Amino acid sequence: MYRVEVTPQDVVASRFAISPLVETMHAQWVLDGRSPAGAHVNWTGRWREHYRELERRHPALRAAAVISGNKGSDNVDFLAPPPTGVNVPFERELAAMRATPVAQAHAEIERALAQRRSAGRAAVSPAIRDLLSGPDVVGLLADAYEALWAEIVSRSWPFFHAVLERDVVQRAGRLATYGWAAALDDLSSQVRWDPSGHIEVRLSGDGGQHRLGGKGLLFLPSVFTRGLGLYLDEAWPYALTYPARGIMAGRAVSPGGLAGLVGRTRARILAELATPATTTHLAALFGHSAGTTGGHLAALRRAGLVSGTRTGRKVFYTRTALGDALVQGQV
Repeated sequence: MYRVEVTPQDVVASRFAISPLVETMHAQWVLDGRSPAGAHVNWTGRWREHYRELERRHPALRAAAVISGNKGSDNVDFLAPPPTGVNVPFERELAAMRATPVAQAHAEIERALAQRRSAGRAAVSPAIRDLLSGPDVVGLLADAYEALWAEIVSRSWPFFHAVLERDVVQRAGRLATYGWAAALDDLSSQVRWDPSGHIEVRLSGDGGQHRLGGKGLLFLPSVFTRGLGLYLDEAWPYALTYPARGIMAGRAVSPGGLAGLVGRTRARILAELATPATTTHLAALFGHSAGTTGGHLAALRRAGLVSGTRTGRKVFYTRTALGDALVQGQV
């Protein structure tokens, strides 16, 4: 178990981020079968053959699989530079990866391969070893991830980003308003807030005691991972990756009686608004146009079932007490 000491300064310094590059890496783990598909069974089935074709065109994808997604320290950091916000373009993150000095990349790769050997894992093939030790390794890996993003992940990114952004908005609001216990609530059964001022994270091995030391924690939700990842070294900010809530959003069966009353689409929107969402979020989640979604929201708002709150340039909608009662079958 890891115990991470948190100070009031850490609350101020903590932040949330979304990384299309990290999600592209996580998507690879699902597509190549190393991570369970979970809620992405249909998505994986649709794209797996295309992914195999990408592997044939970009052997660096097989090399990336060797040095990422492993337990312990047999991973590399330059594949996914620390994200800096919630709307950073993939291209900017990829440019940061491409800027990695080849000497640094080789050092990280060799460290990861040494960890694999000491753990008794299967030997790396000569072709993969040559690619990883070559002078063009950074560019080849970046090209491979760029192709994976462009041809597969980006096609579903509006939906994935909507899920991630809603998670960030909700948890960041909880952290700022109610503190760590509320922010960590329902994040995972592996993590909990200790009122003594510690985050407890149950991962394999003896994680020991750690201090954020005023640096705060980077929260990084993912639509593809099912477990937690805790990063407490100096190469990255101190970070916690976790499964974003709501990945099944927009796919649940609507309450039958409510659908008969307000229509199937509006019933699904009401069911989804247990967590605040913008028109853009809901349109991406359900695959509708923004105009169609806005029309449904306007009708629900006139009926007193939803309300909107402006935050910056965005309006977040949530259910009213009457909307809650209808969804819960109390009226």
